[in-house]
Amino acid sequence: MGRAFEYRRAAKEKRWGNMSKIFPKLGKMITVAAKEGGTDPDMNPKLRLAIQTAKAQNMPKDNIDAAIKRASGKDAADIAEVNFEGKGPHGALIFVECATDNNTRTVANVRSYFNKAGGELLKNGSLEFMFGRKAVFEFDKPEGMDLEELELELIDAGLEELEENEGTVYVYGDYTTFGSLSGAFEAMGIELKKGSLQRVPNNPQEFSEEQMVEIEKLIDRLEDDDDVQAVYTNIE
Repeated sequence: MGRAFEYRRAAKEKRWGNMSKIFPKLGKMITVAAKEGGTDPDMNPKLRLAIQTAKAQNMPKDNIDAAIKRASGKDAADIAEVNFEGKGPHGALIFVECATDNNTRTVANVRSYFNKAGGELLKNGSLEFMFGRKAVFEFDKPEGMDLEELELELIDAGLEELEENEGTVYVYGDYTTFGSLSGAFEAMGIELKKGSLQRVPNNPQEFSEEQMVEIEKLIDRLEDDDDVQAVYTNIE
């Protein structure tokens, strides 16, 4: 799991260096979370972690507050989550999560990206068994933290895997344990950098460097779209 996550994380952070792109996406993420579970972060773990993720990306407080307020305004009803499943160059499987106020526009854009890359959109549900959903958390490792002890403490909360990479700790669990794991971190006083539900390929595939160039071009186009919140692939 780690290599696939690490690859996608590094690629996404490289592309998300442009704040004019990331702030609107983070704002939609906050609005959708507040719309689903309420505007009080103390009562809504998904919103609480969305806010933490935004802060980790240096999103201004005014932007965060405005995104929360939109959830209770008339505009919130127009924002809907929609997913797309497709096949990219060289048979790469791609799952796209969007948040949009204009489904017709989003469908047309996503379809055009796949078509121009020589791929195709698939019927929703086609990749349902090709990806699993995981709760994913990351935080900076405090000095002196015993990861083996932490692992034992998190097992009851739903921990499946824990790993460290260059001072950052990654914790994975089934998507149903998102709430229990986030609660465990709070109880232990661990400040998270990010927490989200992600899609993990059940059978990741390797692609050559030449193939990856074409696949990454499609992923770039998708992630540059303001309506696209996340892109997952079966890349090893």
